[in-house]
Amino acid sequence: MAANATILSNGSSSTTPSPGTFQSLARNNSYIIPGVYDLNVEDTNWVLTSSFIIFTMQTGFGMLESGCVSVKNEVNIMMKNIIDIVLGGFTYWLFGYAMSFGRGALNNPFVALGDFLIDPDVSDPLFGPIFAAFLFQLSFSTTATTIVSGAMAERCNFKAYCIFSFFNTIVYCIPAGWVWGEHGFLKNLGVVDIAGSGPVHLIGGASAFASAAILGPRLGRYAKGTDPLPLGNPVNACMGLFVLWWGWLAFNSGSTYGVSGAKWAYAARAAVMTMMGSFGGGSFSIIYSMYNNDGRMDVVDLINGILASLVSVTAGCYLYHAWEAIVIGAIGSALCCFGMPLFDRMGVDDPVGASSVHGVAGIWGVLAVGLFADNPLRMDTTSGRSGLFKGGGWYMLGVQSLSALCLACWGVCVTFLLLWLINKIVPIRMDPNEELLGADLMEHRIRHTQIGISRALSALAPIQLDLGDVIDAPPIGRNPGHERCVDEIEAASHKLHQWRTAMDQFSKKEKADSKGLSRKPMETARTQTQETRRRVNMFGKPMANGADNAGYDGGGAPVTVSILGGSDFRLKTSKKEGKEVYPMTNVGGDQGSSRGADRNDRNFAWID
Repeated sequence: MAANATILSNGSSSTTPSPGTFQSLARNNSYIIPGVYDLNVEDTNWVLTSSFIIFTMQTGFGMLESGCVSVKNEVNIMMKNIIDIVLGGFTYWLFGYAMSFGRGALNNPFVALGDFLIDPDVSDPLFGPIFAAFLFQLSFSTTATTIVSGAMAERCNFKAYCIFSFFNTIVYCIPAGWVWGEHGFLKNLGVVDIAGSGPVHLIGGASAFASAAILGPRLGRYAKGTDPLPLGNPVNACMGLFVLWWGWLAFNSGSTYGVSGAKWAYAARAAVMTMMGSFGGGSFSIIYSMYNNDGRMDVVDLINGILASLVSVTAGCYLYHAWEAIVIGAIGSALCCFGMPLFDRMGVDDPVGASSVHGVAGIWGVLAVGLFADNPLRMDTTSGRSGLFKGGGWYMLGVQSLSALCLACWGVCVTFLLLWLINKIVPIRMDPNEELLGADLMEHRIRHTQIGISRALSALAPIQLDLGDVIDAPPIGRNPGHERCVDEIEAASHKLHQWRTAMDQFSKKEKADSKGLSRKPMETARTQTQETRRRVNMFGKPMANGADNAGYDGGGAPVTVSILGGSDFRLKTSKKEGKEVYPMTNVGGDQGSSRGADRNDRNFAWID
């Protein structure tokens, strides 16, 4: 790019480097500068904004996966998504980015080796582009990692999963370098994958398949056939679809890697074709679901059909016409809808269908480029080639097929090896008894209500299983402190009600005994009764006078009650001593007029 001339106040001119000058300078001083750093100011703004939006896809994956599993495991699946970002993102900074896009003397067609723990100095001409490129690729990496968590749901040991998430970066970063890195052998052969149908989704789907296969099915999964199990929260699953739909627009449009030159036009085309693909996939899944379920719509069929169509158009998102995107999306949806029950018949229990959505549809997305891709004008995406149906011959379809084969084999084999090694250290499968109780309770001490945990605890009680710490776990959605206060208030009210009942009986007996007696004996009896009340309180303890009675206020004023925390409930005579004070004239309902004389008795406090 030409430098920009600036006229100074003294009439002389000064040359200010244009944004591209730094890149050119760096390219002249280094043996290779990856294309991921070829960014000007506008491109960097676009890449950073897209990265932020792509990151929200983690929310979508978490909501979708937690909605597809049982309620007693929904928190566990969200925790796994958090772990994917924290540990997976950390290892991507440690070595993942370096093995995909690093600049080093030992780079080879298989792996890059340079820029580990990347952190450029402020004097580096590529200071800004490096950070922008890293953040963008980081968002892709965490997306590929979190695809696997759903396939391992409801029976994977959480500690083993944390180790897996830490090292799963290896599964993603090396094949990403094959397709997108300057050193990658697939890129140099001419493979085209704009936004990651292969490196992100196919790798994630293949890893999900291997994980589900090596873990085995959930307990009782196929006891009643291969029909899908009920969803834990269908609303969450649908909300997750919408968040992923939103994130996918940035996922595909952002992969133009800028808006300078002709990039902005193809970014717009990528967004529209992404939506067109989802329309085709959604339409097919509606027809399939209603036909397969006697006119009823199945939530999983619709959600996964749309997601599979999005995966299918990702590889060539701005290389298709509208009708082609619709067809590609519909075919991807069909492959997914037919693939999910097929995997179940194989005994591969994938609770969220990641193997079909990302694996099968990912293969189709990679191959679709070799069939439908246009040669984008003013862009070198396809190196001047076109797909088979556009008169480009068989070459592009051949290298796309090779890419799909290499990526699928790598994802399955490396995941099997990684889980096998982890299982030698920490069992990757939950204990059967813990699986019955749910990962939320056993791993995170979160006890849900009304989901069968109490029944499971009762059934497992005779077994030699340490349940002491989980039995005492309070149910979520409650404040145990408030519950205890309510229990104590009820106990105090019950005791006071018993006290009132006893005094009512005593009063009736007094009236009965007074019949047939003269006025003087009656007054004597009343005096004796009052003396008895003065001497004995509600706890049966003798009282010297009325002043130590809980209901005595010293002057006939409204009696006050104070309820204190803890297990001790006492009646107070001073507002200063209690936290909550209630005038006794406000309690008692409609019986106040009939018992007014008794309520004014300084030795007694009526409470209803």
